[in-house]
Amino acid sequence: MTQDQLIIMGILVATIAMFLWGKWRHDMVAVGSLLACVLAGLVAPGNAFSGFGHPAVVTVACVLVLSRGLQLSGAVDVLTRNVLPANAGPTVSIAALAALAAVLSGFMNNVGALALLMPVAIQVAGRLGLAPGRVLMPLAFGSILGGTTTLIGTPPNLIISGFRENQAGMSGYAMFDFAYVGVPLTVVGVAFIALAGWRLVPNRKHADTGGFETGAYITEVRIPEGSSTAGKRLREIEAVLEEGDAQVVDLVRNGVHMIAPRPSRVLRAGDILMLEADVEALSDVLSRLDLKLEEDKRVSAGEKSADAAVPEDAGSGGSEPALEGELPDDGLPDAAGLSERSRRSEQSEQSEGPEGPEGAERSKSASLPKISILSELPEKARGIALDAMSGPVMPVRGSAAKAGEKPVRKHEKTAAGGEAVLMEMAVLPASEIASRSASDLLLRTRFSINLLAVSRQGRYSMARLRSLRIQPGDVLLLQGAPENLAEFANHSGCVPLAQRDLRIPDKRKAAMATGIMLVSVGVAALGLLPAAVSFAAGVLASMALRTVPLRSAYESVDWPVVVLLASLLPVAGAMQSTEAADLVARFLLDAVAQGNAMVGLAVIMVTTMVLTDLMNNAATAAVMAPIGLGAAVQLEANPDTFLMAVAISASCAFLTPIGHQNNTLILGPGGFRFGDYWRMGLPTDLIVLAVSLPLLVWFWPL
Repeated sequence: MTQDQLIIMGILVATIAMFLWGKWRHDMVAVGSLLACVLAGLVAPGNAFSGFGHPAVVTVACVLVLSRGLQLSGAVDVLTRNVLPANAGPTVSIAALAALAAVLSGFMNNVGALALLMPVAIQVAGRLGLAPGRVLMPLAFGSILGGTTTLIGTPPNLIISGFRENQAGMSGYAMFDFAYVGVPLTVVGVAFIALAGWRLVPNRKHADTGGFETGAYITEVRIPEGSSTAGKRLREIEAVLEEGDAQVVDLVRNGVHMIAPRPSRVLRAGDILMLEADVEALSDVLSRLDLKLEEDKRVSAGEKSADAAVPEDAGSGGSEPALEGELPDDGLPDAAGLSERSRRSEQSEQSEGPEGPEGAERSKSASLPKISILSELPEKARGIALDAMSGPVMPVRGSAAKAGEKPVRKHEKTAAGGEAVLMEMAVLPASEIASRSASDLLLRTRFSINLLAVSRQGRYSMARLRSLRIQPGDVLLLQGAPENLAEFANHSGCVPLAQRDLRIPDKRKAAMATGIMLVSVGVAALGLLPAAVSFAAGVLASMALRTVPLRSAYESVDWPVVVLLASLLPVAGAMQSTEAADLVARFLLDAVAQGNAMVGLAVIMVTTMVLTDLMNNAATAAVMAPIGLGAAVQLEANPDTFLMAVAISASCAFLTPIGHQNNTLILGPGGFRFGDYWRMGLPTDLIVLAVSLPLLVWFWPL
């Protein structure tokens, strides 16, 4: 073994170890691996960032943009409305969902396809009386299988195609070369999933509520006259609240409720605070803040989620409390003397800031119940694990802005009246809030919403939410006005799990988005232009025709995946140029295959499937591509057979929630735990091997 081979093998082992450790993001690890190769002299400095211009990387980015166009235009909703059966049983419904996900994933980003169909799947599960996981896992697996059918269906296919072109000295694969194996595999896989696979999924109701008995209280406390808290801004007492693992979820002033009061809100004597607090720490919090217990009501695990229901912004200007009742046509409360008082309050507010102490005094009080919302909830809607069929479970009337009020800010409701709801959102793998805490996100200040609980691997947590680091696959239980929640979802990269009404599509834009995608695919499939050029032209057309706004185009690109791919491609080239890949291939073949090409092909597939379940599928494809090619050279076999085997098996990660982004996305919403995936995943892996091996040898003879 040469010095270069030792170095590249050490870098490879360290890279895989860090992927498995998971302490750092995959794109960071990939960049570190690339820089290590450059410093070791294995990759020329001038070629270090050549991967960013690689056709595979460009194609991945362009497909993500075109996928966003299909989503924004409502084209996918049209297909969903026409394909999914309305009143079918479990087998037909799951088959239709998995098949639709497979078809969509062949031509658009499969995480995007899954995100679009997840709310529908949860709705179907509710209609059928199934645990959500029994529909979500088939949906995710169907999407993964569908990605194996086309060149653009999944990043591993593009990586293998690019590797064939750059390292094997041949042209890249055509658009539908993968369909020879991918389509039969998808058909058989979806059939298994629909007929038997979903029955193997644990019948665990969404987010095991048994793990939610944390002793939390919703307690009403009053700020008495002379209290040291009176006159302070909310942010000034948050340090004490945080020490006691408490948060203010509602502020009541003159009978008016303000959900998620902003940190700049000035507290006044007579205000009532609704605290979410642990019983053991409650007395210390009350003593330190000089608060008086107004009402202490134990709230059960189910009831706690549905408490205070009107956001500070609901129906108000956001900085002021809402009013309930009829309003004159001008949107102002019909109260004698209110206008004059508002003018005086506004003058005072100019010296206090927009959240000054007089802010909430410019309204008549509303007669809203304090905690009686709980008694009005149907049993089905109770519990932190919200049934998605119920949609937003707690509408409570808000109301209006006040006279003399300043213009509302971006995240504030207008004086039209509104409602506050509870909503669960799943955190996407590429979400920008991943690895950040609630305090980092400034949820109240920026969006006027409360974070009430987090579900992770089937268990809910309400403790230390402000400091808890959010992870991909978590489900967040949020409380606030619907428009504020929607804006947070769009901004943060989260998927609402409540029932999703299919949007009314813009028929013109839907037709244009679909046409652009079809033309791009057709041009690439016919070989008129390389795939990267064809899809880049499609992106340009989408932006010119405004099916994808310019800002959305850049936001739709999964930049960590782009960086990962661009960084690992030169590393894979270094493995090939140093012949380290041949050494690994020789070891695998000598130890197991013993010169038998068919056994060697199976060894490569199994090795790739094991790796892809433990680290990113694109990274697995980049690592295994040179090894697969080396195995073909050692056995004097057809390199296409082995490269296709790597592409198929790198895409099929079914055993763990970390192998594929789709598996991560359903982790929280399905109430899954790490060890749940193998129950349906292992039989699916065996089907992949049983179907793929003979088809690979048939279409690409050894």
